[in-house]
Amino acid sequence: MSSPTAPGFERRLGLFQATTVNMTQMCGIGPFLTIPAMISALQGPQAMFGWLIGAIIVVADGLVWAELGASMPGAGGTYLYLREAFQYRTGRLMPFLFVWSAVLFIPLIMSTGAIGVVQYAGYLWPALVHGNGLSGLGHVFAVGVVVLVVLALYRRIGDIGRLTSVFFVVMLVTVLGVIVAAFTHFHGSVAFGFPHDAGSKFFSGLGAGLVIAVYDYLGYNTSAYLGAEVRDPGRVIPRSIVYAILGIMGLYFLLQVGVLGVVPWQEAKESSSVASLVLERSWGKGVAQVFTIGIIITGFASVFAGLLGGSRVPFNAARDKVFLPWFGRLHPRLHFPTAGLYAMGVITAIGSLFTLTDVISMLTTAFVLVQSVAQIVALTVLRRRQPNLPRPYKMWLYPLPSIVALAGWIYIYQAAGLKPILLSLGWLALGVVAYLIWARAEGTWPFGPKEIRESFVEAAEPQGQAAA
Repeated sequence: MSSPTAPGFERRLGLFQATTVNMTQMCGIGPFLTIPAMISALQGPQAMFGWLIGAIIVVADGLVWAELGASMPGAGGTYLYLREAFQYRTGRLMPFLFVWSAVLFIPLIMSTGAIGVVQYAGYLWPALVHGNGLSGLGHVFAVGVVVLVVLALYRRIGDIGRLTSVFFVVMLVTVLGVIVAAFTHFHGSVAFGFPHDAGSKFFSGLGAGLVIAVYDYLGYNTSAYLGAEVRDPGRVIPRSIVYAILGIMGLYFLLQVGVLGVVPWQEAKESSSVASLVLERSWGKGVAQVFTIGIIITGFASVFAGLLGGSRVPFNAARDKVFLPWFGRLHPRLHFPTAGLYAMGVITAIGSLFTLTDVISMLTTAFVLVQSVAQIVALTVLRRRQPNLPRPYKMWLYPLPSIVALAGWIYIYQAAGLKPILLSLGWLALGVVAYLIWARAEGTWPFGPKEIRESFVEAAEPQGQAAA
Protein backbone atom coordinates (compact mmCIF):
# COMPACT_ATOMS: atom_id res chain seq x y z
CA MET A 1 0.00 0.00 0.00
CA SER A 2 0.99 3.61 -0.42
CA SER A 3 2.22 5.82 2.34
CA PRO A 4 -0.46 7.85 4.08
CA THR A 5 0.50 11.11 2.45
CA ALA A 6 1.41 10.97 -1.20
CA PRO A 7 4.84 12.37 -2.10
CA GLY A 8 4.85 15.27 -4.51
CA PHE A 9 1.82 17.09 -3.12
CA GLU A 10 2.36 20.50 -1.53
CA ARG A 11 0.59 21.50 1.71
CA ARG A 12 -0.41 25.01 0.68
CA LEU A 13 -4.10 25.34 1.64
CA GLY A 14 -4.85 27.11 4.94
CA LEU A 15 -8.15 27.38 6.83
CA PHE A 16 -9.54 30.25 4.78
CA GLN A 17 -8.68 28.66 1.45
CA ALA A 18 -9.94 25.21 2.54
CA THR A 19 -13.22 26.72 3.74
CA THR A 20 -13.65 28.74 0.55
CA VAL A 21 -12.96 25.65 -1.57
CA ASN A 22 -15.76 23.87 0.32
CA MET A 23 -18.20 26.78 0.16
CA THR A 24 -17.51 27.49 -3.51
CA GLN A 25 -18.15 23.86 -4.36
CA MET A 26 -21.28 23.72 -2.13
CA CYS A 27 -22.99 26.83 -3.34
CA GLY A 28 -22.08 27.11 -6.97
CA ILE A 29 -25.15 27.41 -9.10
CA GLY A 30 -27.13 24.71 -7.29
CA PRO A 31 -29.58 26.81 -5.24
CA PHE A 32 -30.25 29.14 -8.16
CA LEU A 33 -31.35 26.07 -10.12
CA THR A 34 -33.14 24.08 -7.45
CA ILE A 35 -35.12 26.64 -5.43
CA PRO A 36 -38.04 26.21 -7.86
CA ALA A 37 -37.73 22.42 -7.54
CA MET A 38 -37.70 22.67 -3.73
CA ILE A 39 -40.82 24.86 -3.77
CA SER A 40 -42.50 22.44 -6.14
CA ALA A 41 -41.62 19.42 -3.99
CA LEU A 42 -42.90 20.96 -0.74
CA GLN A 43 -45.74 22.94 -2.36
CA GLY A 44 -45.41 26.29 -0.69
CA PRO A 45 -43.27 28.70 1.38
CA GLN A 46 -42.62 25.86 3.83
CA ALA A 47 -39.85 24.94 1.38
CA MET A 48 -37.61 27.24 3.45
CA PHE A 49 -37.57 24.63 6.23
CA GLY A 50 -36.35 21.93 3.85
CA TRP A 51 -32.93 23.59 3.79
CA LEU A 52 -32.74 23.50 7.60
CA ILE A 53 -33.58 19.80 7.85
CA GLY A 54 -31.11 19.03 5.08
CA ALA A 55 -28.48 20.98 7.05
CA ILE A 56 -29.05 18.79 10.12
CA ILE A 57 -28.20 15.70 8.06
CA VAL A 58 -25.09 17.19 6.46
CA VAL A 59 -23.81 18.65 9.75
CA ALA A 60 -24.08 15.18 11.29
CA ASP A 61 -22.34 13.67 8.28
CA GLY A 62 -19.81 16.51 8.27
CA LEU A 63 -18.69 15.45 11.75
CA VAL A 64 -17.99 11.98 10.34
CA TRP A 65 -15.85 13.57 7.62
CA ALA A 66 -14.18 15.84 10.19
CA GLU A 67 -12.91 12.99 12.38
CA LEU A 68 -11.81 10.82 9.47
CA GLY A 69 -10.24 13.69 7.53
CA ALA A 70 -8.29 14.97 10.54
CA SER A 71 -7.04 11.46 11.38
CA MET A 72 -6.11 10.45 7.82
CA PRO A 73 -5.21 13.62 5.88
CA GLY A 74 -4.23 12.20 2.50
CA ALA A 75 -5.24 12.53 -1.13
CA GLY A 76 -8.45 10.66 -1.88
CA GLY A 77 -10.69 11.19 1.17
CA THR A 78 -13.19 8.35 1.42
CA TYR A 79 -10.88 6.00 -0.47
CA LEU A 80 -8.37 6.18 2.38
CA TYR A 81 -10.98 5.76 5.09
CA LEU A 82 -12.56 2.68 3.52
CA ARG A 83 -9.15 1.21 2.73
CA GLU A 84 -8.07 1.46 6.35
CA ALA A 85 -11.37 0.33 7.91
CA PHE A 86 -12.45 -2.59 5.73
CA GLN A 87 -9.09 -4.22 5.00
CA TYR A 88 -9.52 -6.61 7.93
CA ARG A 89 -12.51 -8.52 6.51
CA THR A 90 -12.95 -7.77 2.80
CA GLY A 91 -9.47 -6.80 1.69
CA ARG A 92 -9.58 -4.12 -0.98
CA LEU A 93 -13.19 -4.62 -2.06
CA MET A 94 -14.69 -1.50 -0.43
CA PRO A 95 -12.05 1.01 -1.60
CA PHE A 96 -12.29 -0.50 -5.10
CA LEU A 97 -16.08 -0.06 -5.12
CA PHE A 98 -15.75 3.50 -3.88
CA VAL A 99 -13.36 4.48 -6.67
CA TRP A 100 -15.57 2.60 -9.15
CA SER A 101 -18.53 4.71 -8.02
CA ALA A 102 -16.62 7.96 -7.52
CA VAL A 103 -15.44 8.16 -11.10
CA LEU A 104 -19.16 8.25 -11.93
CA PHE A 105 -20.87 10.32 -9.25
CA ILE A 106 -18.26 13.06 -8.79
CA PRO A 107 -18.30 14.04 -12.48
CA LEU A 108 -22.12 13.80 -12.48
CA ILE A 109 -22.22 16.37 -9.69
CA MET A 110 -20.03 18.61 -11.82
CA SER A 111 -22.28 17.99 -14.82
CA THR A 112 -25.17 19.65 -12.98
CA GLY A 113 -23.00 22.74 -12.56
CA ALA A 114 -22.24 22.84 -16.28
CA ILE A 115 -25.95 22.44 -17.08
CA GLY A 116 -26.79 25.24 -14.67
CA VAL A 117 -24.23 27.57 -16.22
CA VAL A 118 -25.90 27.12 -19.60
CA GLN A 119 -29.44 27.52 -18.22
CA TYR A 120 -28.57 30.88 -16.71
CA ALA A 121 -26.60 31.85 -19.79
CA GLY A 122 -29.92 31.23 -21.55
CA TYR A 123 -31.31 34.27 -19.70
CA LEU A 124 -28.81 36.34 -21.70
CA TRP A 125 -28.81 34.20 -24.85
CA PRO A 126 -32.15 32.40 -25.21
CA ALA A 127 -30.90 30.21 -28.08
CA LEU A 128 -29.03 28.10 -25.50
CA VAL A 129 -32.22 26.74 -23.91
CA HIS A 130 -35.21 24.88 -25.24
CA GLY A 131 -38.20 24.54 -22.93
CA ASN A 132 -36.92 23.26 -19.57
CA GLY A 133 -33.73 21.83 -21.06
CA LEU A 134 -30.80 22.79 -23.22
CA SER A 135 -30.84 23.22 -26.97
CA GLY A 136 -28.27 21.61 -29.25
CA LEU A 137 -26.22 24.79 -29.08
CA GLY A 138 -26.61 24.72 -25.30
CA HIS A 139 -25.10 21.23 -25.11
CA VAL A 140 -22.11 22.41 -27.13
CA PHE A 141 -21.76 25.35 -24.76
CA ALA A 142 -21.89 23.03 -21.72
CA VAL A 143 -19.09 20.86 -23.10
CA GLY A 144 -17.07 24.02 -23.72
CA VAL A 145 -17.52 25.03 -20.07
CA VAL A 146 -16.03 21.71 -18.96
CA VAL A 147 -13.06 22.08 -21.31
CA LEU A 148 -12.39 25.55 -19.92
CA VAL A 149 -12.50 24.23 -16.33
CA VAL A 150 -9.94 21.53 -17.14
CA LEU A 151 -7.63 24.13 -18.67
CA ALA A 152 -8.03 26.36 -15.60
CA LEU A 153 -7.02 23.46 -13.32
CA TYR A 154 -3.84 22.81 -15.28
CA ARG A 155 -1.60 24.57 -12.74
CA ARG A 156 0.02 24.28 -9.27
CA ILE A 157 -2.17 23.90 -6.17
CA GLY A 158 -0.84 27.20 -4.75
CA ASP A 159 -2.04 29.08 -7.82
CA ILE A 160 -5.35 27.20 -7.66
CA GLY A 161 -5.79 28.24 -4.02
CA ARG A 162 -5.52 31.89 -4.99
CA LEU A 163 -7.85 31.43 -7.95
CA THR A 164 -10.38 29.67 -5.72
CA SER A 165 -10.34 32.64 -3.33
CA VAL A 166 -11.24 34.93 -6.25
CA PHE A 167 -14.10 32.61 -7.26
CA PHE A 168 -15.29 32.59 -3.64
CA VAL A 169 -15.52 36.38 -3.60
CA VAL A 170 -17.52 36.38 -6.85
CA MET A 171 -19.83 33.67 -5.47
CA LEU A 172 -20.36 35.54 -2.20
CA VAL A 173 -21.05 38.89 -3.91
CA THR A 174 -23.51 37.23 -6.30
CA VAL A 175 -25.45 35.35 -3.63
CA LEU A 176 -25.52 38.32 -1.28
CA GLY A 177 -26.58 40.56 -4.19
CA VAL A 178 -29.59 38.35 -4.90
CA ILE A 179 -30.45 38.28 -1.17
CA VAL A 180 -30.16 42.06 -0.81
CA ALA A 181 -32.21 42.60 -3.98
CA ALA A 182 -34.89 40.32 -2.63
CA PHE A 183 -35.08 41.96 0.78
CA THR A 184 -35.19 45.49 -0.65
CA HIS A 185 -38.48 44.50 -2.31
CA PHE A 186 -39.59 41.97 0.28
CA HIS A 187 -43.25 41.34 1.03
CA GLY A 188 -43.87 39.29 4.16
CA SER A 189 -47.41 38.42 3.15
CA VAL A 190 -46.04 36.81 -0.03
CA ALA A 191 -43.12 35.04 1.66
CA PHE A 192 -45.20 33.59 4.49
CA GLY A 193 -48.44 32.99 2.68
CA PHE A 194 -48.65 29.35 3.72
CA PRO A 195 -51.46 27.25 2.23
CA HIS A 196 -53.98 25.84 4.69
CA ASP A 197 -52.58 22.32 4.26
CA ALA A 198 -48.93 23.37 4.45
CA GLY A 199 -48.09 20.77 7.09
CA SER A 200 -49.35 17.76 5.16
CA LYS A 201 -47.76 19.00 1.91
CA PHE A 202 -44.47 19.53 3.70
CA PHE A 203 -44.23 16.00 5.06
CA SER A 204 -45.51 14.36 1.89
CA GLY A 205 -42.86 16.16 -0.17
CA LEU A 206 -40.04 16.06 2.38
CA GLY A 207 -38.25 13.09 0.80
CA ALA A 208 -38.03 14.73 -2.61
CA GLY A 209 -37.10 18.02 -0.97
CA LEU A 210 -34.23 16.47 0.97
CA VAL A 211 -32.82 14.90 -2.20
CA ILE A 212 -32.63 18.44 -3.58
CA ALA A 213 -31.32 20.02 -0.36
CA VAL A 214 -28.55 17.48 0.14
CA TYR A 215 -27.53 17.82 -3.51
CA ASP A 216 -27.13 21.56 -2.93
CA TYR A 217 -25.02 21.00 0.20
CA LEU A 218 -22.65 18.54 -1.50
CA GLY A 219 -19.08 19.76 -1.48
CA TYR A 220 -18.65 20.36 2.26
CA ASN A 221 -16.10 17.50 2.16
CA THR A 222 -13.87 18.84 -0.64
CA SER A 223 -11.09 19.84 1.77
CA ALA A 224 -10.93 16.22 2.99
CA TYR A 225 -10.31 15.05 -0.58
CA LEU A 226 -7.43 17.54 -0.66
CA GLY A 227 -6.07 16.34 2.70
CA ALA A 228 -2.52 15.89 1.34
CA GLU A 229 -2.48 19.56 0.29
CA VAL A 230 -3.89 21.13 3.49
CA ARG A 231 -1.67 22.78 6.10
CA ASP A 232 -2.21 21.62 9.70
CA PRO A 233 -4.96 19.21 8.54
CA GLY A 234 -5.92 18.04 12.04
CA ARG A 235 -7.14 21.54 12.78
CA VAL A 236 -8.03 22.89 9.34
CA ILE A 237 -10.10 20.05 7.86
CA PRO A 238 -12.71 19.77 10.68
CA ARG A 239 -13.13 23.54 10.94
CA SER A 240 -13.35 24.05 7.19
CA ILE A 241 -16.16 21.47 6.99
CA VAL A 242 -18.23 22.82 9.87
CA TYR A 243 -17.72 26.49 8.97
CA ALA A 244 -18.66 25.82 5.34
CA ILE A 245 -21.89 23.97 6.22
CA LEU A 246 -23.08 26.61 8.71
CA GLY A 247 -22.20 29.47 6.37
CA ILE A 248 -23.95 27.97 3.36
CA MET A 249 -26.99 26.97 5.45
CA GLY A 250 -27.47 30.61 6.40
CA LEU A 251 -27.08 31.79 2.81
CA TYR A 252 -29.54 29.18 1.48
CA PHE A 253 -32.18 30.01 4.07
CA LEU A 254 -31.94 33.75 3.42
CA LEU A 255 -31.95 33.15 -0.33
CA GLN A 256 -35.06 30.98 -0.17
CA VAL A 257 -36.97 33.39 2.06
CA GLY A 258 -35.90 36.35 -0.06
CA VAL A 259 -37.06 34.74 -3.31
CA LEU A 260 -40.42 33.86 -1.74
CA GLY A 261 -40.82 37.48 -0.62
CA VAL A 262 -40.53 38.80 -4.20
CA VAL A 263 -41.99 36.07 -6.42
CA PRO A 264 -45.16 34.22 -5.30
CA TRP A 265 -44.37 30.56 -4.75
CA GLN A 266 -46.88 29.46 -7.41
CA GLU A 267 -44.87 31.44 -9.97
CA ALA A 268 -41.41 30.75 -8.57
CA LYS A 269 -41.76 26.98 -8.88
CA GLU A 270 -42.19 27.34 -12.66
CA SER A 271 -39.17 29.62 -13.25
CA SER A 272 -35.97 28.29 -14.86
CA SER A 273 -33.88 31.33 -13.78
CA VAL A 274 -35.57 32.47 -10.59
CA ALA A 275 -32.58 34.48 -9.29
CA SER A 276 -32.51 36.59 -12.45
CA LEU A 277 -36.27 37.07 -12.13
CA VAL A 278 -35.87 38.37 -8.58
CA LEU A 279 -33.14 40.78 -9.66
CA GLU A 280 -35.16 41.99 -12.62
CA ARG A 281 -38.21 42.75 -10.48
CA SER A 282 -36.15 44.41 -7.77
CA TRP A 283 -33.51 46.39 -9.65
CA GLY A 284 -34.38 46.16 -13.35
CA LYS A 285 -33.33 44.20 -16.41
CA GLY A 286 -29.84 45.69 -16.74
CA VAL A 287 -28.79 44.86 -13.18
CA ALA A 288 -30.31 41.40 -13.55
CA GLN A 289 -28.12 40.75 -16.59
CA VAL A 290 -24.97 41.86 -14.73
CA PHE A 291 -25.70 39.61 -11.76
CA THR A 292 -26.60 36.75 -14.08
CA ILE A 293 -23.01 36.91 -15.31
CA GLY A 294 -21.96 36.56 -11.67
CA ILE A 295 -24.21 33.51 -11.32
CA ILE A 296 -22.60 31.98 -14.40
CA ILE A 297 -19.11 32.59 -12.94
CA THR A 298 -20.29 31.05 -9.66
CA GLY A 299 -21.48 27.94 -11.49
CA PHE A 300 -18.15 27.72 -13.29
CA ALA A 301 -16.36 28.02 -9.94
CA SER A 302 -18.34 25.10 -8.46
CA VAL A 303 -17.33 22.84 -11.36
CA PHE A 304 -13.77 24.07 -10.91
CA ALA A 305 -13.68 23.25 -7.18
CA GLY A 306 -15.38 19.88 -7.66
CA LEU A 307 -13.01 18.63 -10.33
CA LEU A 308 -10.10 19.94 -8.25
CA GLY A 309 -11.01 17.63 -5.35
CA GLY A 310 -12.47 14.79 -7.39
CA SER A 311 -9.42 14.39 -9.62
CA ARG A 312 -7.41 13.38 -6.53
CA VAL A 313 -9.67 10.43 -5.67
CA PRO A 314 -8.26 7.79 -8.08
CA PHE A 315 -4.68 8.83 -7.30
CA ASN A 316 -4.13 6.88 -4.08
CA ALA A 317 -6.13 3.93 -5.43
CA ALA A 318 -3.75 3.67 -8.38
CA ARG A 319 -0.73 3.93 -6.07
CA ASP A 320 -2.18 1.01 -4.06
CA LYS A 321 -2.71 -0.96 -7.30
CA VAL A 322 -6.48 -0.86 -6.85
CA PHE A 323 -7.04 1.15 -10.01
CA LEU A 324 -5.47 1.72 -13.42
CA PRO A 325 -1.77 2.56 -12.89
CA TRP A 326 -1.65 5.76 -14.93
CA PHE A 327 -4.02 7.40 -12.45
CA GLY A 328 -1.16 7.33 -9.95
CA ARG A 329 1.08 9.71 -11.89
CA LEU A 330 1.63 13.37 -11.06
CA HIS A 331 2.51 16.06 -13.55
CA PRO A 332 6.33 16.28 -13.34
CA ARG A 333 6.40 20.06 -12.95
CA LEU A 334 2.96 21.16 -11.71
CA HIS A 335 2.43 18.24 -9.28
CA PHE A 336 -1.21 17.34 -9.88
CA PRO A 337 -2.77 13.99 -10.99
CA THR A 338 -3.25 14.39 -14.73
CA ALA A 339 -5.19 11.21 -15.57
CA GLY A 340 -7.81 11.81 -12.87
CA LEU A 341 -8.41 15.34 -14.14
CA TYR A 342 -8.72 14.25 -17.77
CA ALA A 343 -10.97 11.24 -17.10
CA MET A 344 -13.37 13.10 -14.82
CA GLY A 345 -13.43 16.00 -17.23
CA VAL A 346 -14.58 13.69 -20.03
CA ILE A 347 -17.32 12.11 -17.87
CA THR A 348 -18.47 15.56 -16.73
CA ALA A 349 -18.79 16.64 -20.36
CA ILE A 350 -20.85 13.53 -21.19
CA GLY A 351 -23.11 14.03 -18.16
CA SER A 352 -23.84 17.61 -19.22
CA LEU A 353 -25.70 16.21 -22.23
CA PHE A 354 -28.50 14.78 -20.02
CA THR A 355 -31.34 16.51 -18.12
CA LEU A 356 -30.72 18.06 -14.73
CA THR A 357 -33.29 15.95 -12.85
CA ASP A 358 -31.96 12.68 -14.29
CA VAL A 359 -28.41 13.56 -13.32
CA ILE A 360 -29.35 14.58 -9.74
CA SER A 361 -31.33 11.39 -9.12
CA MET A 362 -28.58 9.12 -10.42
CA LEU A 363 -25.69 10.82 -8.63
CA THR A 364 -27.58 10.78 -5.32
CA THR A 365 -28.17 7.04 -5.32
CA ALA A 366 -24.67 6.38 -6.72
CA PHE A 367 -22.85 7.78 -3.70
CA VAL A 368 -25.13 7.12 -0.70
CA LEU A 369 -24.35 3.44 -0.13
CA VAL A 370 -20.69 3.21 -1.08
CA GLN A 371 -19.65 6.55 0.39
CA SER A 372 -22.03 7.99 2.99
CA VAL A 373 -23.28 4.81 4.66
CA ALA A 374 -19.97 2.93 4.29
CA GLN A 375 -18.04 5.85 5.76
CA ILE A 376 -20.24 6.01 8.86
CA VAL A 377 -19.54 2.31 9.41
CA ALA A 378 -15.84 2.94 8.77
CA LEU A 379 -15.61 5.52 11.57
CA THR A 380 -16.97 3.02 14.10
CA VAL A 381 -14.76 0.21 12.79
CA LEU A 382 -11.64 2.37 13.01
CA ARG A 383 -12.38 3.42 16.57
CA ARG A 384 -12.45 -0.26 17.51
CA ARG A 385 -9.70 -1.59 15.22
CA GLN A 386 -7.23 1.31 15.45
CA PRO A 387 -7.53 2.83 18.94
CA ASN A 388 -3.98 4.23 18.63
CA LEU A 389 -4.77 6.19 15.46
CA PRO A 390 -4.05 9.88 16.24
CA ARG A 391 -7.33 11.76 16.27
CA PRO A 392 -6.73 15.52 16.44
CA TYR A 393 -10.50 15.87 16.28
CA LYS A 394 -13.04 13.41 17.70
CA MET A 395 -16.73 13.57 16.82
CA TRP A 396 -18.81 15.58 19.26
CA LEU A 397 -21.48 13.53 21.10
CA TYR A 398 -20.36 10.28 19.42
CA PRO A 399 -22.22 8.16 18.25
CA LEU A 400 -25.32 10.41 18.01
CA PRO A 401 -24.23 12.32 14.85
CA SER A 402 -23.43 9.00 13.15
CA ILE A 403 -26.92 7.69 13.91
CA VAL A 404 -28.58 10.90 12.66
CA ALA A 405 -26.52 10.86 9.47
CA LEU A 406 -27.22 7.16 8.83
CA ALA A 407 -30.99 7.60 9.25
CA GLY A 408 -30.94 10.66 7.00
CA TRP A 409 -29.00 8.96 4.22
CA ILE A 410 -31.24 5.88 4.20
CA TYR A 411 -34.33 8.11 4.02
CA ILE A 412 -32.86 10.12 1.14
CA TYR A 413 -31.81 6.98 -0.74
CA GLN A 414 -35.30 5.49 -0.76
CA ALA A 415 -36.83 8.86 -1.64
CA ALA A 416 -34.76 9.17 -4.85
CA GLY A 417 -37.06 6.75 -6.69
CA LEU A 418 -37.05 3.13 -7.82
CA LYS A 419 -35.30 3.61 -11.18
CA PRO A 420 -32.22 5.43 -9.78
CA ILE A 421 -32.01 2.88 -6.95
CA LEU A 422 -32.02 -0.03 -9.41
CA LEU A 423 -29.45 1.69 -11.60
CA SER A 424 -27.17 2.33 -8.62
CA LEU A 425 -27.45 -1.28 -7.45
CA GLY A 426 -26.71 -2.44 -10.99
CA TRP A 427 -23.62 -0.24 -11.13
CA LEU A 428 -22.42 -1.68 -7.80
CA ALA A 429 -23.02 -5.23 -9.04
CA LEU A 430 -20.88 -4.49 -12.10
CA GLY A 431 -18.27 -3.10 -9.75
CA VAL A 432 -18.20 -6.33 -7.75
CA VAL A 433 -17.71 -8.31 -10.97
CA ALA A 434 -14.92 -5.96 -12.04
CA TYR A 435 -13.30 -6.30 -8.63
CA LEU A 436 -13.36 -10.11 -8.78
CA ILE A 437 -11.69 -10.04 -12.21
CA TRP A 438 -9.07 -7.64 -10.93
CA ALA A 439 -8.57 -9.61 -7.66
CA ARG A 440 -8.03 -12.85 -9.60
CA ALA A 441 -5.40 -11.16 -11.77
CA GLU A 442 -3.67 -9.58 -8.77
CA GLY A 443 -3.95 -12.66 -6.54
CA THR A 444 -5.51 -10.68 -3.71
CA TRP A 445 -8.54 -11.40 -1.49
CA PRO A 446 -10.69 -13.51 -2.05
CA PHE A 447 -8.16 -15.24 -4.35
CA GLY A 448 -5.16 -14.54 -2.15
CA PRO A 449 -4.10 -13.18 1.24
CA LYS A 450 -5.26 -9.86 2.64
CA GLU A 451 -2.67 -7.15 3.14
CA ILE A 452 -3.23 -5.59 6.54
CA ARG A 453 -1.36 -2.38 7.09
CA GLU A 454 -2.40 0.40 9.46
CA SER A 455 -0.65 3.08 7.45
CA PHE A 456 -1.56 6.16 9.46
CA VAL A 457 -0.90 4.47 12.81
CA GLU A 458 2.52 3.34 11.60
CA ALA A 459 3.35 6.77 10.22
CA ALA A 460 2.41 8.44 13.51
CA GLU A 461 4.40 6.18 15.83
CA PRO A 462 7.79 7.92 15.52
CA GLN A 463 6.08 11.32 15.97
CA GLY A 464 4.24 10.07 19.02
CA GLN A 465 7.47 8.70 20.56
CA ALA A 466 9.27 11.97 19.87
CA ALA A 467 6.48 13.96 21.46
CA ALA A 468 6.58 11.73 24.55
